[in-house]
Amino acid sequence: MPSTTTIKNCRLESAGDTWDAVRVPRSVGSDAVAILGNRSGAALQDPHEGCLYFFITPGSADSWETSDVPGARILGVGAHIVFPPARRTSGPGPHWRICPGDDGLLTDTAALRAALEDAAAPRARSGS
Repeated sequence: MPSTTTIKNCRLESAGDTWDAVRVPRSVGSDAVAILGNRSGAALQDPHEGCLYFFITPGSADSWETSDVPGARILGVGAHIVFPPARRTSGPGPHWRICPGDDGLLTDTAALRAALEDAAAPRARSGS
């Protein structure tokens, strides 16, 4: 499905072709952004849902146990995400925590998984 323009110049984009997404709670995603530093690809924040999306190579997280990162969801074929304009960095709606770069959206899947597990570990130990 091609992208569809929505309100506020956002577009509805389909996962599973050039990217899959990993949806995580905002607190875990924010810590993962800090852990990844300049190794992170684009990161999309949705304040309404309280989450961050990271983008990875399609199918590269098929073997993940999402229980390793509480609240994580892998979004592939059949999933859709609302993309804001490329340089929108504040809300009120979806906006880029890290804007897409010249190299595109993708974060290395193994690096992302390690960062998310590290970011989620303190929460898992404390039970929150």
